[in-house]
Amino acid sequence: MEVNIYGRNIKVTERLEEYVNDKVQKFAQLGDNVKDIDVKFSKDGHLGGESIRVEITVVGTGPVLRSEAQGHDKFAVFDETYGKLLERLRRARDRRKLHKRGGKHPVSVADATGSIPVVTEAITEILLPDVPVEEAAFDNSEVTLADEAASPIEIRHKSFKGERLTPAEAVDRMELVGHDFYLYIDSETGAPAAAYRRKGWSYGIITLDNE
Repeated sequence: MEVNIYGRNIKVTERLEEYVNDKVQKFAQLGDNVKDIDVKFSKDGHLGGESIRVEITVVGTGPVLRSEAQGHDKFAVFDETYGKLLERLRRARDRRKLHKRGGKHPVSVADATGSIPVVTEAITEILLPDVPVEEAAFDNSEVTLADEAASPIEIRHKSFKGERLTPAEAVDRMELVGHDFYLYIDSETGAPAAAYRRKGWSYGIITLDNE
């Protein structure tokens, strides 16, 4: 496992580098599933004042795992980003456990452990156990309207090759990259689709009707 730590418009001190390395080495517990971990510290004017952004990207044999956060203290922002990463890893691991129990369709923990039939809709609810995030991963700062109004609008354009997935696989990919939606090609119908996050630990699937 290779760890790459670098900064843009910000100095990565030896103390910070040691701190980051000590934290991310826990991913070595995942073995060959993790190949590279990139940790990027950056400081940009459009972030506002001395705001710092931290991005962590974990690349391995499966989907990319990614998280980011921003704030004013390098160590605190890294901890927040790292915490998000662990939470996404925990969700993904919990979902895989449920998939093994629930077959083709993802189900809630209550359904997986009870006698209720498996849910067949493309929306699922996941209830997570009360376990420390870091422990579960390896077995949000508030924004005011004034802050939002002062921030410039930024539109990013991305183009990527569509991947053929099932709805459950698309939700897994969405959780790992930390997005609220994920575009994909439905492996069963061949139609473009989007998985999206709903309130209360549930998900939805949107498909296009050409008729």
